[in-house]
Amino acid sequence: MTTIRHRKGIKVTEVSEDHLSQEKNVKPDGKVLSGGKLWKRLSFTVGGTVAILLGLLTSVYLATLHENDLWFSNIKEVEREISFRTECGLYYSYYKEMLQATSIQQGLHGLIYDNKTESLRTINILERMNVYQEVFLSILYRILPIQYLDPVYFYIYTLFGLQALYVIALYVTSWLLSGTWLSGLLASFWYITNRIDTTRVEFTIPLRENWALPFFAVQIAAITYLFRSHLQPLHEKLTLLAVFISTFLFSLTWQFNQFMMLMQALVLFILDCFDMLPTTKVTWVYIIQLTGILLVCVLQFFNSMILGSLLISFNVSVLLARTFQKNMKIGCLLNRLGKLFFHVLMVLCLTFLVNNFIKKMLNLESDEHIFKFLKAKFGFGATRDFDANLYLCEEAFGLLPFNTFARLSDTLLFYAYLFVLLLMAIAASVVAFQNLSGSANVHSIDKMEICTMILKPGAAYNLMHTILFGCLALSTMRMKYLWTSHMCVFASFGLCSTEVWGFVLKSVRLYTPQRLFIIRYLVPIITLLYLSYKFYPGMMDELSELREFYDPDTVELMNWIKSDTPKKAVIAGSMQLLAGVKLCTGRILTNHPHYEDKGLRERTKQVYQIYAKKSPKDVYSILRSFGTNYVILEDSICYERRHSRGCRLRDLLDIANGHIMDGLGENEPDLKASVYPRFCEEIKKNLSSYTMYFTRVFQNKTFHVYKLVKHK
Repeated sequence: MTTIRHRKGIKVTEVSEDHLSQEKNVKPDGKVLSGGKLWKRLSFTVGGTVAILLGLLTSVYLATLHENDLWFSNIKEVEREISFRTECGLYYSYYKEMLQATSIQQGLHGLIYDNKTESLRTINILERMNVYQEVFLSILYRILPIQYLDPVYFYIYTLFGLQALYVIALYVTSWLLSGTWLSGLLASFWYITNRIDTTRVEFTIPLRENWALPFFAVQIAAITYLFRSHLQPLHEKLTLLAVFISTFLFSLTWQFNQFMMLMQALVLFILDCFDMLPTTKVTWVYIIQLTGILLVCVLQFFNSMILGSLLISFNVSVLLARTFQKNMKIGCLLNRLGKLFFHVLMVLCLTFLVNNFIKKMLNLESDEHIFKFLKAKFGFGATRDFDANLYLCEEAFGLLPFNTFARLSDTLLFYAYLFVLLLMAIAASVVAFQNLSGSANVHSIDKMEICTMILKPGAAYNLMHTILFGCLALSTMRMKYLWTSHMCVFASFGLCSTEVWGFVLKSVRLYTPQRLFIIRYLVPIITLLYLSYKFYPGMMDELSELREFYDPDTVELMNWIKSDTPKKAVIAGSMQLLAGVKLCTGRILTNHPHYEDKGLRERTKQVYQIYAKKSPKDVYSILRSFGTNYVILEDSICYERRHSRGCRLRDLLDIANGHIMDGLGENEPDLKASVYPRFCEEIKKNLSSYTMYFTRVFQNKTFHVYKLVKHK
């Protein structure tokens, strides 16, 4: 194979003539290959059709699982709403509010000047929360002639439809990397057969990540295409537009967008430092990230948490550092390593300075709980901070469970992923050393050719993406959905890649074009047959398994609140339950699950004293300070057994209050016994010291509701 070499300074780009001929459908002598062009168009048509069909099938499959699990079409409206657990119910409530408003203008006004989500406060929901998707859907439902479809179905079908977009984007990314749509087919099959670890949309429908991740997958596909060489100017502009739109939509729909895009910016930064990506295109992606998130900031009424994000500080710092440092990629190995070290140091210092300057200017403290959590999680000192410990004790924010790898291995995904990851990591190490040392001369080209060809810019981007997001998933289980879906893409690309199998066969000296062709298609086809044989019967059984939503105690509570409390009643309780109270009853809340506000976190901690060892007078004073009329106590929290000792909510409150925890076990030496018993237990004894402040007005096997007695 002849190699064309292009030099720009020390950098060497290698492109095979065969590859160029395939890209342009021409022979080396310039004649058009009409048969090849026809085959390419046919393959594109078949592959595109398969992608769309697989996306739609996945959407229908997940919607059917949701229906079968809850019997959603048959249960009452209040049961449907209760099924949107925790923060999901809070987000859906704003869609419901927009539909119930007399006009779109009134609905928007109600969100901008909301006085029901937090008692005694008027807050801007569009600023505080990422609910533009609910606003958009409610407006769409109003103007489209679809009144025959219940609003709740319009909502959930939209989200299941986005899953079709998600699968198509994964399919396309794998196809772009490998050059064959068979790779996309395998990625989609792996995504579906590993559903437990790749998505949770069927039981947490309104969750922000279910809106955001499809757009993130589209963005990754667009960036992968952007890093292709020899893009025509028009194609490059359209691709940049696709990157911008997907980045903007991803940022608009998820409050954690800044952390995901910071990881992505780090991926670009690392690869650019090792000269594995075209610098101009990397700069464009940095600018698009900044533009997208700043536009979201404007739409969210200049949300301070966005302005103070590390993403903005990091991207600004990288762009500034580049203007200060010229010719960083020229010189010998030691010279370039020194420049690289200084560049990284400059970027980190600038990021720290810019971020601290912005936070001091804005007096920003909205995200401090995240950094406290991270500090404690990675062993930089124990903490008694209630918010940090609340995250630390949640399974979703713990380490990725080991049984995840057993499930992924059962579908062969994990084995294939490790195989491809190892080969690509070796190639990346060789190319990085080659680029830094400037050793790409005529004598070394033959040795480096294989590694250079296997690690095209798009493959390099996806390699570093999967490594960094894998580290994130391993440390925080909730983020595994970012990694596992991309794992499907990366593993399927490797099994269908000419470059990867060529690298393997040449390494063991068994390379022939015929063997390469056979193994490239045979391995993924055998894997697809294995997945179909092993998992198709189980999937059919799953689709035939029928359940029904059943939560009579919560239904009884919601019905009682709607019928027996004033419409302007203020209700206190746990964050998760109150989200459902707002959705089902429309009553005013003291606190809620959207935790990205320091004032709300302080308020929640105070309200949760109902589960601490506090006097009735103290609890009464706290609740009255938030305008509370009713307080809901849950036995599942008061007598919690789900978490181990030290992680029960009552334990977290005791530690934060300096009190000794209940039960057998050690306590820190400076903790003291409380002079008061636990409030949620003692109030049920109807002692006079409690009844003078609280009157029980509702009770079932799960909930106890007390009305606060008014005192002059």
